[in-house]
Amino acid sequence: MKISTRRALVLNQDYSPITVCSIPKAFLLLYLQKAELIEKTDDLKLRSVDKSYPFPSVIRLINYVTMPYKGVMLTRQNVFKRDSHECQYCGTSKDLTLDHLIPRSKGGKSKWTNLVTACKRCNTRKGNSTPEESDMKLKRMPFKPNYVMFIRDFSGNIDEKWMPFLKTKQLSA
Repeated sequence: MKISTRRALVLNQDYSPITVCSIPKAFLLLYLQKAELIEKTDDLKLRSVDKSYPFPSVIRLINYVTMPYKGVMLTRQNVFKRDSHECQYCGTSKDLTLDHLIPRSKGGKSKWTNLVTACKRCNTRKGNSTPEESDMKLKRMPFKPNYVMFIRDFSGNIDEKWMPFLKTKQLSA
């Protein structure tokens, strides 16, 4: 796996997870002594012309960073990630769009619990009605993911060394 696709978990000073960053960014934080190495990938090294450095997997910031918003932003891509990039009606992963369970014309809001990933065919079939009105069943009900869960479950390939830090603190949704 290329260095550009590898990621490191960033912990706040109190060991709570903040984000996931690229390996070059993690190395820079370590090199500038803004973070300390908590876990490394044993079989990999970062090399310069004359030095070898540990390959970071988990780093902890030296100074505490106040995080004003610890929620997952409601974006199209984050809804797709939550729904595993599949239509919540038929299961396909082609021609995806967003569907409001309660249509906007009927007062439905754009919020986590009212949005699901749907293919264009199912979205058209459902039309301006609710799933019940159109006799369509959801694979699973939409939910608002919490921050730790989102990092753990939806950030792509995660290192097993992250798991103790992602299990310890469950932040409220």
